[in-house]
Amino acid sequence: MQLRYNFRVTPDASQRTALAQAFGCARVVFNDGLRLRQQAREAGGKYISDGDLSKLVITQAKATEDRAWLGEVSAVVLQQSLADLNIAYRNFFNSLSGKRQGRKVAPPRFRSRKDSRQAIRFTKNSRFKILDNGRLRLPKIGDLAVRWSRTLPSEPSSVTIVKDAAGRYFASFVVQTGEDEGLPPVDTEIGIDLGLTHFAVMSDGTKVTAPKFLRRAARKLKRLQQALCRKTKGSNRRKKAVIKVARAHARVADTRRDWQHKLSTAIIRDNQAVYVEDLCVTGLGRTRLAKSVHDAGWASFTTMLEYKAARYGRTFARVDRFFPSTRMCCDCGRINDKMTLNVREWDCPCGSHHDRDVNAAINIKAAGQADFNDRRAQVRPGLVPAPRNEAVTRQNAARATRSVAGIAVL
Repeated sequence: MQLRYNFRVTPDASQRTALAQAFGCARVVFNDGLRLRQQAREAGGKYISDGDLSKLVITQAKATEDRAWLGEVSAVVLQQSLADLNIAYRNFFNSLSGKRQGRKVAPPRFRSRKDSRQAIRFTKNSRFKILDNGRLRLPKIGDLAVRWSRTLPSEPSSVTIVKDAAGRYFASFVVQTGEDEGLPPVDTEIGIDLGLTHFAVMSDGTKVTAPKFLRRAARKLKRLQQALCRKTKGSNRRKKAVIKVARAHARVADTRRDWQHKLSTAIIRDNQAVYVEDLCVTGLGRTRLAKSVHDAGWASFTTMLEYKAARYGRTFARVDRFFPSTRMCCDCGRINDKMTLNVREWDCPCGSHHDRDVNAAINIKAAGQADFNDRRAQVRPGLVPAPRNEAVTRQNAARATRSVAGIAVL
């Protein structure tokens, strides 16, 4: 399977200038291609093919005076930017036709130089190279210093240089892992009920307290946001204050991600099969518990469990979100009346006394095992999602979809 390995890179002043130029050129090519296709649609013309679009916005554009500076960056960066546009259109059209499952995908939008995330991608034909001294050589940029925290399992097929809102640079390598990474089999299986007070409650009675990283950093974030509001718009001090806020949020996200990686790895290592409930995080994010739901990070945690199970030969399955795991008695199977969130323990007419979350975890495990046995095959894991904004599509954009409802069906 393909995995991404991210490492921090520290470019010097000249390399940061070269990266900024590459980010800008990639953005211009993307916007030029999007503009031409929009103009063709408004004029009633045919959809411009990928090959023709590449000739117009890259090959022919380099020969003009207005776009001659496109030749100062690697051509692979420009081609990959155009490939992102093609992927965005393909996702949009497949969403309209029903080929793409899930929420509706809006058409691609223009990239801005003020976006919090800038990225460029180099593939093998760009001849990027990891040198013997540990530096990463990129065409027309130079040798970047990389903070290696581990070795790559194989030679990378591509590398993406990312600059985040906090001004940090990262190198994201795509590598192909082998099939010999399976862990030794164990006899234990587990069901997991995710929550807010306790982040995860296991079917064996183990409870993992929710760390609430965002809540713990709220006081510092409040102070930084207040300092930001006092700065004059457009001033250098405001730009510095924006970076301070972004760094504080990045620290929260990095801490949460590190904690989830450690917990998910321990669960996959100690259990042969893992079953979780398929929660509707989007819907819960619209309730009064939205801040706590987003702070918990259930979606990213279950994604980690999913791809780690596929990588190490474990079983992972999701139980239907409408399965009454909380109201069902794990002893007799009786489905009781709905109960409010403040009811943490309850008694079944059969005489059993249940902890709300432990009972739900036991039912999730039983439902997952039953579904696994009915299929008589391992539940196939889903695709590991690419980083956000790589294809520059907005998933939650029903309004934009309705505005282009007449487009023919990448």
